[in-house]
Amino acid sequence: MSDFLAEGNLCGRNLLKIVSSGSSIISELLNLSAFVPNAFKQETNAESQRYHEIIFDFEYLRTPEFFENKIQSRAELQDLDEEFRENHLEILTRFYKTFESVYSYVIKLNTYLSDLENGIYVQQMLETVLLNPEGKQLLCESLALYGIMLLTVEAKFPGPLRERLLVAYYRHSSGSSTQIDDVCKLLRSTEYDPSSPHARRPAKYPESYFSRVPINPRFVQMVIDRLRSDDVYSMVASFPFPEHRSTALAHQAAMLYVCLYFSPDLLHLEEAKMREIVDKFFPDNWVLSLHMGMLVNLAEAWQPYKAAAKALANSIALPNAKRQAAMHGAKVGELLARTADLLKEGVLVENLVLDRIPQLLNAARDCNVTLRWLMLHTTPLSPPQERSRLCKQLRDSVLSDSRFNGEQLFQLLLLTAQFEFRLKEVLTGILSRKADTWEALKVECSERLRELSDVFSGTKPLTRVAANAKLQDWFANLAAQVDKLDFANATESGRKVDQLMQALREVQEFHQLDANMQVVQFLQETCAKLYQMMRIINVKEEVLLHLDIVADLSYAWVIIDTYTNFMQVGIQRNPRITIQLKAMFLKLATAMEQPLLRISQANSPDLASVSQYYSAELVTYVRKVLQVIPKTMFKRLAEIISIQTHKLKELPTRLDKDKVKDYGMLEERYQVSQLTHEISTFSEGILAMKTTLVGIVKLDPQKLLEDGIRKELVAQVAFALHEALIFPANPKAGRANELQARLLALGERMDGFRRSFEYIQDYVNIYGLKIWQEEVSRIINYNVEQECNSFLREKVQDFQSVYQSKAIPIPKFPPPAGDRAVNFIGRLATELLRVTDPKQTIYIDQMAAWYDAKSRQEVLNSRVWAAMETALDSFGLSGLDRLLSFMLVSALQTLLRQFQRHVTKDKLAVDQLTGLADLMRPFDSLLPTGQPPAKLLAGAAGRLQRQLQQLTDSLLRVGQLQLLRRQLAGQLCRSSRLNSKGMHAVLGALNDSLLAEIHEHYRDPTKPYPAEDNDLLFEVVSFLEANGMHEPLSKIYVTTESQPLMPAMMLLAISGAVQALQFDKSVTTLTARRAGTIDGMPFTAGCVTVMRQFHSDTQEDLLAMLGKVVRSQLDQLPQGKQPEYPPDLIHTMVFLRDYCFLSRLPMKKLENYIPTYALLEFYSQAKSSK
Repeated sequence: MSDFLAEGNLCGRNLLKIVSSGSSIISELLNLSAFVPNAFKQETNAESQRYHEIIFDFEYLRTPEFFENKIQSRAELQDLDEEFRENHLEILTRFYKTFESVYSYVIKLNTYLSDLENGIYVQQMLETVLLNPEGKQLLCESLALYGIMLLTVEAKFPGPLRERLLVAYYRHSSGSSTQIDDVCKLLRSTEYDPSSPHARRPAKYPESYFSRVPINPRFVQMVIDRLRSDDVYSMVASFPFPEHRSTALAHQAAMLYVCLYFSPDLLHLEEAKMREIVDKFFPDNWVLSLHMGMLVNLAEAWQPYKAAAKALANSIALPNAKRQAAMHGAKVGELLARTADLLKEGVLVENLVLDRIPQLLNAARDCNVTLRWLMLHTTPLSPPQERSRLCKQLRDSVLSDSRFNGEQLFQLLLLTAQFEFRLKEVLTGILSRKADTWEALKVECSERLRELSDVFSGTKPLTRVAANAKLQDWFANLAAQVDKLDFANATESGRKVDQLMQALREVQEFHQLDANMQVVQFLQETCAKLYQMMRIINVKEEVLLHLDIVADLSYAWVIIDTYTNFMQVGIQRNPRITIQLKAMFLKLATAMEQPLLRISQANSPDLASVSQYYSAELVTYVRKVLQVIPKTMFKRLAEIISIQTHKLKELPTRLDKDKVKDYGMLEERYQVSQLTHEISTFSEGILAMKTTLVGIVKLDPQKLLEDGIRKELVAQVAFALHEALIFPANPKAGRANELQARLLALGERMDGFRRSFEYIQDYVNIYGLKIWQEEVSRIINYNVEQECNSFLREKVQDFQSVYQSKAIPIPKFPPPAGDRAVNFIGRLATELLRVTDPKQTIYIDQMAAWYDAKSRQEVLNSRVWAAMETALDSFGLSGLDRLLSFMLVSALQTLLRQFQRHVTKDKLAVDQLTGLADLMRPFDSLLPTGQPPAKLLAGAAGRLQRQLQQLTDSLLRVGQLQLLRRQLAGQLCRSSRLNSKGMHAVLGALNDSLLAEIHEHYRDPTKPYPAEDNDLLFEVVSFLEANGMHEPLSKIYVTTESQPLMPAMMLLAISGAVQALQFDKSVTTLTARRAGTIDGMPFTAGCVTVMRQFHSDTQEDLLAMLGKVVRSQLDQLPQGKQPEYPPDLIHTMVFLRDYCFLSRLPMKKLENYIPTYALLEFYSQAKSSK
């Protein structure tokens, strides 16, 4: 049975696969706990509030029809439910598959046990498997891992949360799983949340939870008996001293603790057995680590169990706790001095290590036992433990009686880790060179013995050594024996070497060789070489194995975070302490070996993912600790920013000689130099770590430093953007000035960041400008993406975002109370829309500015866009443009939806518009002369007031957005032309050539056209938009169906609008008659955009109708001398002129609908009225 895990042994391999899957499942549970969607969390947040009506717990399973009918009865809930399914089904499926794997695990375990009992595995039974060392370990692990899975699920996914996740998957997965009922039964809520400070532990918890899927009681009992009585993992060999026994058996004790919940009668009734368990495993401790830092305090955990509590009473009695605390506390100072001595230069060298291996291992044992006891028993209490008076008393007693000093204990941890690291390096070097060194020593010893043989032959001219044939033969015989030594047979060779050494000592005494000092020296040196051979051959791989077991730090996987502050304070004092921290991180990395061992043995494909998860978790913690370096650097950088921004003067291009001293500012420049030196010192500290492999992840210190700087830069820039762009909920007059002032202040702050960042880049060896541009663009793009989520049905989650990063996360800030925007970019867009409200402002295209409708004061102009670019860079302008385009699409969809709902589905509206359309045909005729065209259209509009008001509001919204986008594009284009002439010219040429090729293709289809899978056009468009080289009004944003009634409806809307507008002679455009109505240019831009979404025939029909109205008005003018055109006629013709201008139609186009003389007269009257 020694080959229990051999490939051909199905019994062993199947059990190994089950256990390895258990480790993988626990890893996936821990990994998924960080990806729970906000919609399922109980704490109040916008997403959970939004979806609370369609997310249910297991109450749903009792009456699913009731809840489904509730959703189906409301269209908005149906739409929300479908949106929820599209956004969350993928992650819900992953959660369910993981929960299902927990149930599948226990089913596979039960099947395996049943197969064992039924003799499926020939010559194997439960008893025989338990007799095999590997089989015994695997069976014990199989049960313990299942219990740890259940505890992990309970800790990471409280009952109500996992119920909501399961029900959501059940509703949206269309019954794709046949085991969902069993999974729900296993993972239904236990009515207990260990993380809640107010939760009370229910009766029979957790044993009732563990018993939901029954497991063979005989198997459970036999596993408990083995764990109770045996040294399952042979750990006593690594901890031979009796006082270390509880540490040696700690892993086994954790497994036993979990397994006891599968047989609660032991905890309740078996006092003798529980007494035996406590005496063996818990005589001097009561806090244990279950799996990867999951801690349990037995004083609280076993309190409900009579037999267990009684057995544990002596261990947790205050006198015993005080004695243990005092003993371990007293050892800390002694071990600090001891490890400091061992780490002195020249101590941990090869010769001394070979001489003192047992003593060095004992030192490692003492340090680790003390560290383990103090770290576990002083860890902060969990909420359930806080409610236990005994737990608090025990912890307080330990803290006081051990005279606990967290900084001292952390120092001991650092020194211990460094000691173990250096000892492993030396031992690894010895073992790697062991065979070569031994063979070299053997050859040298053989040669020396032969030389001695030659000396006693009398032929060698050695001073006064008489010939001695017996000694000559004896030394030659010894040389031959040395030659026969076999490195592979270490035991026999070691014994033989010892005999040879003894023989050399004896020959010196019996043959009176002391008189010849040269011979004595030769013999002593040969003995030394033989002794070195014996020491080297006695060094086994087991020494490193024992050291790895002794150095285990898996119990601190979680609680190490309580010592982070000590690490960071130490780094601030001395940045080069990172060298010692490297050893500690490597010590912590050994914790990954335990969950990965069985996965590796089983050759499971999960090895890579599980290794990646634990390695990534450790790397994340390393980054967290070392982040203090970038934070401190940025504090110094803030001082540099302050000096450079507010104190140092920019040197002019020309400077008078007598003013040089004024611009010298030596004191300030000295401060900058001093701060820069401190920054470079911190960077040297982290670079001293050198490249390190943590798990399967390679830590490059240069990359760590750069990522840390990026992370701190992102945090500070994101906060600056968030803080600066918060606007008052009820703005007063002068709000545009406030917007500009905020943008200028933000621009100054960002410029200070940028300049100082560029200043220090050479001192920390990073590409400052590159990092600045990458991170600022990432912040902008991420915030735009999150803001645009509100317009998307299928939202981009954080873990799906290409801009969000786990290593360098972009922080999210809660929006101000009452603000509907998600972040700063949304607030900025909202503020721009509020400032340029077309009912309160007037847009003058010639000035590219907005003016207040009442005071006629300028409220927004090109200076605001320039300030915005300074504050947000070109990324910010592009991102804002993208957000406005999403708003535009939403506004267009709303307009079309309203038209479909309130016009095309309203019979009265359809009849009215159909009649109007018929009246307008044919387009080349005139309207009936019975009444003025304005009255005729007003009469038709009177029955559609509600629909026309909705349409006008939508057109104003669309036009306002388009005008803002035009200004953004203009600013980007100016900036591109000024700052990047080459790229601007190349893009322009490329765009023109592509358009020429496309036009040529449509003239001659045989000419080439980019294929559908060719991304060239899309990439060029993205570059053009980023450089502002596009026309927002010329684009198609939504797909539309033919709407025959749209031209007539637009005609009525335009007719009503021109009545509410006035012709401003000073700027020759249509403006609002009074504040609170509408503005002409946004309305016109809205009309252009809406018409652009339809077939060109729709626009032609609208222009033809407007032309017919104009011709009819002209026809009703008095005959004779050329009269002055009435306001309505001028307004309509101004609208048409602006429409052609914005839509880039040639003005000659109007001659198709309006007589040329009328256009010339209109231009003449408009010109003379300036």
